[in-house]
Amino acid sequence: MQVVSISSLKGGVGKTSVTTGLASAALAAGIPTLVVDLDPHADASTALGVAADGKLEVARLLKAPRRARLADNVVSSTWVNRAATLDGKKNRVLDVAFGGSLSSVYDRPDLGRRDLKRLSAVLDGIDGYDLVLIDCPPSLNGLTRMAWNASNRVLLVAEPGLFSVAGTERTMRAIQVFRQEFAPKLAPAGIIANRVRPSSTEHTYRLEEMKQMFGPLMLTPTIPELANWQQIQGAAHSVHHWPGEAARNTAALYDELLAEVIKQSREFRPRTSR
Repeated sequence: MQVVSISSLKGGVGKTSVTTGLASAALAAGIPTLVVDLDPHADASTALGVAADGKLEVARLLKAPRRARLADNVVSSTWVNRAATLDGKKNRVLDVAFGGSLSSVYDRPDLGRRDLKRLSAVLDGIDGYDLVLIDCPPSLNGLTRMAWNASNRVLLVAEPGLFSVAGTERTMRAIQVFRQEFAPKLAPAGIIANRVRPSSTEHTYRLEEMKQMFGPLMLTPTIPELANWQQIQGAAHSVHHWPGEAARNTAALYDELLAEVIKQSREFRPRTSR
């Protein structure tokens, strides 16, 4: 099982969009996947069409991680039934450990080493998934560090703009420091350039700058800005099952990205539980 944190220390770059895009590709590929929504805004949970239905949100599980029963509190995404209706393929798995505002209690900078292991303890021993995607908040406070501690790899999301490039560089330095102090087996899975406008001279310049700065960590393909992405997310739809050529093209790009992320993740042995 590969555990991948999707992170950015700058908000507004489409981190949750990338998380749900990769989840959509995993569902289409038949890869059993769990999405852990650590962002207190819980946008990934909304986009994946989940409701509490009597289950505990992820913050409740973090409160008592050794007693938490994650398997009893995940919710299947509504994407699963829609996919089965459209293409007839059943027995696919896309579960969500759904988020909520209560998790903000852990999003502070002073969490100790023991607290950083809370998510690792919640995930310890789960089975039935080949991939876990953790949607992190856009900060380097407790929740993001919990996610990194529980992960094999960190996937960074950036827009090709000055502030986002600078934020990505800061995140890379933060990962290096975190590895040295807490998680020596953690490594970047790569950097995704999101919301790219090919007609923009600034975006073209910044993409080239990022390639020079980060080299092979820059993943291909890049994800272009999709005009109706907000509509897709608002309807709680998978991009793979949204009509239109633009959505089909974007879905194909996420298929390629998912294959690249999995390839890079498998180059490293899974981390032992903590």
